[in-house]
Amino acid sequence: MVLLILGFAVIHSGGAALRSRAEKRIGARAWRLIFATASIPSAILLIGYFLAHRYDGLRLWNLQGLPGMATSVWVLTALSFFFLYPATYNLLEIPALQKPTVRLYATGIIRISRHPQAIGQILWCFAHSLWIGSSFMLVTSAGLIAHHLFAIWHGDRRLKNKFGLAFDELKIKTSVIPFLAVLEGRQKLELHEFLRPAQLGIGIAIGLIWWSHRFISLSSNAFISSHLSKLMG
Repeated sequence: MVLLILGFAVIHSGGAALRSRAEKRIGARAWRLIFATASIPSAILLIGYFLAHRYDGLRLWNLQGLPGMATSVWVLTALSFFFLYPATYNLLEIPALQKPTVRLYATGIIRISRHPQAIGQILWCFAHSLWIGSSFMLVTSAGLIAHHLFAIWHGDRRLKNKFGLAFDELKIKTSVIPFLAVLEGRQKLELHEFLRPAQLGIGIAIGLIWWSHRFISLSSNAFISSHLSKLMG
């Protein structure tokens, strides 16, 4: 699992580091397609392996029978998705139907945290660690959180190099820790900025994930068995 996370981190963060130079040579659309071709399969393999082995290792705790635990885990997980997949990008840029561009955002969820994906990943890891309680889950959470902590530093560094003083101004007005800039008076929430179609899409996706969880155990075992057999020849 550590190797899979490391491989995904190298592809994902490495691709982000190479983006500016690659786009100058082959164009933004071509680089996005190359990046997606490399990163999406690695993410699918990572997720599939996690689903098949999430209870491996030592069972350190089992809180699943506690009153309200299932609801708490689902609420935290749903909240994590609203951070992981914020409406701060154009969805058509992901498959390069529109030209991918790097922008500075200071609206919507960025008012809560400058790095919402990292916060969402930490929430997801916390919720699933509570529910699963295995040593495998703890290793997975540690690896994912470490990658996203690196991504916070790496992302700020890339934005600083690209936007200079404009990013410095954004950094002053925002915070990594959720709501810290709001509490300190450096930021003000505008609720109308959260009323966007992409948020509805995230809500629908959460509902589909909740519905499909009953099939995860069966499908994940079959998925990982077939893919590992192909990898091993």
